[in-house]
Amino acid sequence: MSDIRVVIAEDDQQIAEIQKRFLERISGFELVGIAHGLEEAEDLVEVLQPDLLLLDIQFPTGTGLDLLRKLRSGNQGTDVILITAAKEVETLREALRGGVFDYILKPLVFDRLQETLENYQLHLKKLQAMELLAQSDVDTLLPRSSGQNSSVSTVTGEVRLPKGIDGITLDKVRNVFCTVNTPLNAEEVGEEIGASRTTARRYLEFLVSTNELSAEVNYGSVGRPERRYAQIK
Repeated sequence: MSDIRVVIAEDDQQIAEIQKRFLERISGFELVGIAHGLEEAEDLVEVLQPDLLLLDIQFPTGTGLDLLRKLRSGNQGTDVILITAAKEVETLREALRGGVFDYILKPLVFDRLQETLENYQLHLKKLQAMELLAQSDVDTLLPRSSGQNSSVSTVTGEVRLPKGIDGITLDKVRNVFCTVNTPLNAEEVGEEIGASRTTARRYLEFLVSTNELSAEVNYGSVGRPERRYAQIK
């Protein structure tokens, strides 16, 4: 598969530069343009026809959701990942209605972007390998449509673990936070449970989604963002 062509739309030039540097560290992606305004972003998408748009929401002349609606109404085939500070649930709902691939909250952390882009690569490879769809294929590509991937059963209220989350490992992660009183990063938790940082992060983010852990971003001495997790008391 050829490199995935990406446009960044971000009005803050420093943040756009961070995204650019992060993208350069992830294989299989080619940055073809950077836009600092909505009109410029629309022009780049129309002219360059990128595979993927990394899109902010807040711009001086409007919102990224405005651009998302334009792209969808014009049958533009570019996929969109929102990278934004907007935490309102209604904003997320509108983004999902617009068919975004993912929704990443700022400040952007490299590991989170890498995970999303690698998932996007896998998503495209699955699509390219298919000729006819079976229901299991649809459930893999669109996990929100599959009842068995839901974390909560609407019938019984029973918690069901999503694909990729093992109950035994999850309990190990929980136990780590029962014995410490300070926030930990994914690498530290991985060392405690004998797993990789990427695996630990997947479990940590799941526990954040179930409100068992909180997460905050700290900036180290060299300015690199670090996501740290703590048990919610």
